[in-house]
Amino acid sequence: MEEIKVRETGSQREEDKHNQEFIMLPTVDFCFKELMKNPRVRRGFIAALLKKEPEEVEETEVLPGEQPGEYEDEKLGILDVLIRFRDGSRMNLEMQMMAYGYWKERVLFYLCRIYTGQLKKGESYDKLKKCVHVSVLGFNQFPEDETCFRVFHMKEEGVQTLYSDKLEIMVLELKKLPPEAQSEEGVVRWMRFLSGKGKEDLAEMAEKDLYLKEAYEELERLSMDEEKRYAYEAREKALRDHISMMNYAMEKGLQEGRDKGYMEGRDKGYAEGHEEGREEGREEGREEGREEGHEEGYEEGLGRVNLLNRFLLKENRYDDLARAAIDQEYQEKLFREYQI
Repeated sequence: MEEIKVRETGSQREEDKHNQEFIMLPTVDFCFKELMKNPRVRRGFIAALLKKEPEEVEETEVLPGEQPGEYEDEKLGILDVLIRFRDGSRMNLEMQMMAYGYWKERVLFYLCRIYTGQLKKGESYDKLKKCVHVSVLGFNQFPEDETCFRVFHMKEEGVQTLYSDKLEIMVLELKKLPPEAQSEEGVVRWMRFLSGKGKEDLAEMAEKDLYLKEAYEELERLSMDEEKRYAYEAREKALRDHISMMNYAMEKGLQEGRDKGYMEGRDKGYAEGHEEGREEGREEGREEGREEGHEEGYEEGLGRVNLLNRFLLKENRYDDLARAAIDQEYQEKLFREYQI
């Protein structure tokens, strides 16, 4: 009986230690959204995005968001943070750690929907205010360079005349963060904080900025809230399950691609070998043709599928990869799209 009590006591100590070390991480979209509900944290982050002093940023309010996913690629739901400034302009913030197919089109769609959603029936266009979409990404959307923060506007192709400042897109790629510098500040400092890996890491960065300190203290408050922690852990599990499902679909797609390539190669190899054998009229020629044709056909068929898979993986089009593995017509459509 005493031995059981000792074990229970040891287990309790381990649980207490885990609870003391636990802190929510901002890279989980639920935590990011809760964090941005704090007006002071929100002011500090927006100031960094706009390259202003926090005192220069006017008051903002968080508008009700759209929780359920309406479209096929939103099965996990939408946890963006929609903010309205005092002048009516809006900013939509999202924390997105998983790559989506057609990500650029998705961002444009939501930005335009927020923009047009400002008007009610019969209202004039002059009521439309500026809308900004901010994506904090855990993947590299623009792998061609090392720029971690970029801002997009609508500009003329030639002399870069600004068409309108009413639509703007900001992209923060956390994986491109440069090595930490002594004089680091602004948006890079916030990106480093948002990508923090644990309590000690976050606490250390919080000492460098009053608004980051407020963010860290808010994380501590959220982490001690039992209901919030339950929602956080449920969301974290859902994200992990989704990643596992996508990885499985990708592996299955690759294997089915290999199998299909093999079958196509075998059929083509047989046809070519048979034709060559007939022409030569000899068993030796037929066998040689069959073997060479089999190898060539196999390589060609497998090569097409693997080339397509590489293109899709490079562009983070995991949903398209999974669909192509089970939908031959859709795969042929992608072959035509990439001119394979």
